[in-house]
Order: sequence, then structure tokens, then C-alpha cells
Amino acid sequence: MARTKGYLVILTVYVLAFFVALGVAALLPIESLFAVVLIADLAATVFVYAFSTLLKNSSVYDPYWSVAPLVMAVFFVERLNPATLLMLFVLAFWGIRLTLNWAYTFKGLHEEDWRYGYFRSKFPKAWPLVNLFGIHLMPTMVVYMVMVPAFLFLQNAETVSLVVVLGALMSVAAATIQLVSDVQMHRFKKRGERGVNMNGLWQYSRHPNYFGEILMWFGVYVMMLGAVEGYVYSGLGAVLNLLMFLVVSIPLMEKRMLSRKEEYADYVKNTNPLLPLPKRNRREQEAGS
Repeated sequence: MARTKGYLVILTVYVLAFFVALGVAALLPIESLFAVVLIADLAATVFVYAFSTLLKNSSVYDPYWSVAPLVMAVFFVERLNPATLLMLFVLAFWGIRLTLNWAYTFKGLHEEDWRYGYFRSKFPKAWPLVNLFGIHLMPTMVVYMVMVPAFLFLQNAETVSLVVVLGALMSVAAATIQLVSDVQMHRFKKRGERGVNMNGLWQYSRHPNYFGEILMWFGVYVMMLGAVEGYVYSGLGAVLNLLMFLVVSIPLMEKRMLSRKEEYADYVKNTNPLLPLPKRNRREQEAGS
């Protein structure tokens, strides 16, 4: 019942947030679709933030990362052709998979992502600002920026080139890596095993799911490069997304795992952080050098 109630509450919040975004967009005296969508996106984020504060659970924002891109993309579709349909498929495959993964792991509004509790305890006085800007608005901005190449593609792409296909394959492979790694982790936890999960992709990468998320947006950027000229700078979003994982997400997760599991130190020594590559043994490397 707690889980069902949580789903209904979050669904209601997101439907209302969508109408808030539409209302804000309708009132804006701006012609640029990019600016209108960005401002409406930020307005919806603030609305979700208000409810996450009211419910005392910042995880209300968690599905926003995968839901918002699919909604925003629709407004940039100017024509349906094989190219734009391919981009919509790539985004849908990624977004639906990630949303379903959130739904599978969601236990109810009584539970919150451990990272939010960490920041709340570390910055008690500044928590409202950290919550608004760090947990809500910053990810929204990153998501918007990684979507800019997709927006440009949906507005302008007319044909499917070899580069477009390459980018699509990168993104689909990335989402598949996320799917496989998440399933492997879910099975590991379901078995109740202790220690470190070194099954499947996790024996080659400490964060294969993060690697998939990073690769996904570089694939979208490559698709844009194969169809639209003159927007090389739009890859900045994919770079910022990479930096967010390297500077924030991975160090925070590694610190937690090192403090909770003794085996994790050896796992760090012998396993690559992102790229799924064969295990490396530092002793062998040192002997070879």
C-alpha cells in the first residue's frame, strides 16, 4: 500500500508539474523554443522541489531525470521522417528503461536516496539551498544541456547518415549496458549476498551503469553531428554530464562503499572505474614495470 500510494502521489505531482510548465510557457513573451522549454523546465523543477520539501523526501525528484527529456523532445519534432523517428526511438528506449528501473527500486515515500541524507547531515543549515540548487536545479540543467543535440536533431535532421547510425548504435548500446548492469545488481541484492558484486559487467567496471549513462549522451551528440552542421558546441552537455559523474557521483559512491565493505579496496585496485575492461592486477603491472 505504501508503494502504491507513493506511485500515485509522484504521478500526481508530475502531471501537475507538466501543466505548470505549459502554463509558464504560454505566458512567456519569447520566440525562442529553446528558451521557452528551458524556463518551463525550470518552473516544473521548482514545483517538484516544493512537493519534495513538503513531503520531506527529495527522491520525489528522482524520476525527473528520465521523464522530462521525453516530454521536452516532443515539442521539438518538426517533421516525422526516418531520422527523427530514430532519435525518438533512442530517447524512448533510454528513458522508458530508466524510468522502469526507478519504478522497480522505488519502495515508497518513506525511503529516500542515501545521498540526500548525506548532504542534509553535512550541510544542515544550507540544506534548503543545497536541495534546491544541487539536487533539483543542477541535474535539470545538465539534462537540458545533454538534450540540446537531440533538440537540434529533431528540428533539422532529414536523412539517416552513417554517422547518425553510429551515434544511435552508441546510445542503444549504452542503454543496454545500463539495463544489463542494473539487472545484474538487482539479482545480486535479491540473493542477499554480502561483499562486492563482481558478477557480469561488474567484474569489468565498478560503475557500468554510470558508463552507460555517459555513453548515451555522447551517442546522441554523434547523431546530431551526422545530421546538423555548425553546432559542435552542443556537446558541452555530454562533457558536463561526464564531469558530474567523475567529480560528484563516483567519488561519493566510492567513499560510501569503502567505508561499508572491506573488499571494496581490492575491487578498486583491480577493476576499472568506468570502462568495462579486463580486470587489472596492480601487482602484475608493478612487476612488469
